[in-house]
Amino acid sequence: MALPLAPISGVALRYGAVALATYAAARSIPKLRRDQSVEDSLDTVEEGVEMRRDPEQVNATGRYRRVLRVGRRAVEIDATALARVRIRSVE
Repeated sequence: MALPLAPISGVALRYGAVALATYAAARSIPKLRRDQSVEDSLDTVEEGVEMRRDPEQVNATGRYRRVLRVGRRAVEIDATALARVRIRSVE
């Protein structure tokens, strides 16, 4: 009995196009130097979300750090974000 390749080829073509677009986008991002002072400030952020308010601005920090284990493999996820919002009157 013959295997119908028409439905399979459409899905393969679609996923191949998505993979090619993702690869092209990843290659177009320029590589930058790593600033150690910024890395150190990101390492000092505590886990969770914190917000601080001053008269002129609001600062927010957040960190999510987990280890995911699937079978014998383990992956550590460490996502850190710093944000500052300033609203000023400009004349």
